[in-house]
Amino acid sequence: MPVGNTENTTAKALKKSNVSRYIQLASLFRKRIESGEWEVGAKIPTVKELADQCGVATMTIRQSLDILENEGLIERYRAKGTFVIERPNRDLWCEVQTDWSGLLIARENARIEILGDEREVALPRCEDMIGTPAPAYRHLRRRHSRDGVAFLLADVYVDERLCSEIAESDYTTVTAMRLVSEIPGHTVTEANQIVTISSADLDTATELNVSIGDPVAKVQRIAVDQHGDIMMLARGIYRGDMMKIEVKLR
Repeated sequence: MPVGNTENTTAKALKKSNVSRYIQLASLFRKRIESGEWEVGAKIPTVKELADQCGVATMTIRQSLDILENEGLIERYRAKGTFVIERPNRDLWCEVQTDWSGLLIARENARIEILGDEREVALPRCEDMIGTPAPAYRHLRRRHSRDGVAFLLADVYVDERLCSEIAESDYTTVTAMRLVSEIPGHTVTEANQIVTISSADLDTATELNVSIGDPVAKVQRIAVDQHGDIMMLARGIYRGDMMKIEVKLR
């Protein structure tokens, strides 16, 4: 590794992000364990060695290792060093659907919690909006989880005029698109989905139990009826370590 006044590649990369360096380093070290560069049972470099390699203070390294230790990936032994004890869980079972039928199917064994419920609110501004906003919407903040692990945080806006046609139980059992897919007298004639890759902010990190700055996928879905009105807008944030996107090309 370069020494002296010459910054190494890792140090330069750390400066390009506003995310705290110890969080960035925790992600870097987690990837080393995941890839097998740091194998289970192996001793990792010392705090001093890692600090020199990454061009940061030893305290920053200790903070990043604290995160991995709390995740159960490493264990520290006095006078012996730090060892890898487990690889990160990469169960990519949460698939972001890309076809209409897939958007209507709820995930098996998934639980939906209502974190907030507001009535008569305006539709927020959104990217690449299609259709015309209704006078008012019901806004539900929902958290989806499976086996006690949260994987999706979503804000769902449903045209207030349609809410009487939707069973209250549906808000905790069906997908956002399904809420408006079978309302009598209304047909979804246009719908779109936009997926962007981002990082977890404080609120997302808290609700999905991830670290600030961890990768997430933001998904926006809009459904428009035959009158050109926006029936539903859903904005979801998926944990990046649990989701995948698969698109059939043929």
